[in-house]
Amino acid sequence: MSLLVVGSIALDSVQTPHGVVTDALGGSATYFSYAASYFCPVRLVGVVGEDFPVAHRELLNSRGIDTSGLVVEKGGSTFRWSGKYEGDMNSADTLEVHLNVLGTFDPELPASFTDTPFVFLANGSPAMQRKVLKQTKTRKLVVADTMNLWIEIQRDELVELIREVDGLVLNDGEARMLTQEINLVSAGQKVLDMGPSFVIIKKGEHGAMFLSREETFVMPAFPLADVVDPTGAGDSFAGGFMGYLASVGSTDPTSLKKAMAYGTVVASFNVQDFSLRRFQRTDRAEIDRRLDTYRSMMSF
Repeated sequence: MSLLVVGSIALDSVQTPHGVVTDALGGSATYFSYAASYFCPVRLVGVVGEDFPVAHRELLNSRGIDTSGLVVEKGGSTFRWSGKYEGDMNSADTLEVHLNVLGTFDPELPASFTDTPFVFLANGSPAMQRKVLKQTKTRKLVVADTMNLWIEIQRDELVELIREVDGLVLNDGEARMLTQEINLVSAGQKVLDMGPSFVIIKKGEHGAMFLSREETFVMPAFPLADVVDPTGAGDSFAGGFMGYLASVGSTDPTSLKKAMAYGTVVASFNVQDFSLRRFQRTDRAEIDRRLDTYRSMMSF
């Protein structure tokens, strides 16, 4: 089945202990769609400026990602983010943010996208995410991402959105901020009380926790010695997770657990190089081999 993602496309400048890149292809929808493309057809909706390189769009198209929903704003500049990672690289220090065309992004889904059964609302304003949701017609599964900014400035809109989606993805700090709970299990249960069927709490290098009314489990991160750039890891995780679910057309407990494993493995490729470079050197066969290794690590 097809998968729709609406979110940011960016030009990122990133510094880590392993090097520096300038104006590299990034953004939540970019990482998500590329990761998901290993599993199913992806439809991308976003906005860029006239400075967006043609080669970046061609790269997305080369993965079979439908970019007919990618709007080029005449006279505008693409969203830019600059950040620096130090130490354990679990979080970035933001150096600069220029929203540019993203600041006025008002998404309208192409008519051919409105019947997409699997929908991911990548990080963005809850008001914008709800507008997108209203345009979908035959959705089977809707999952949203969020961040601390929206918890601070659009909490009411976010709570309304959470009532309307099937799943919510957020990190451990955001879960605590949203629920005022220190314990992550308690925080996850409070999010479930807001309405979704499940919540995924990302914990960086410590993996991710899945909670629903039926079960709670934790997936550890895939152990790596060569973490180069964590940018986009959470979006890549979500892309692998949603991409697998769309590929099997199911959301039963077994599929959800396998989707969590695939998301973890896909994210492990992302962090091994800057931007999409490591993804460009892998394929589904290598992803499946790493999944087999991950599965053997989890068996006892």
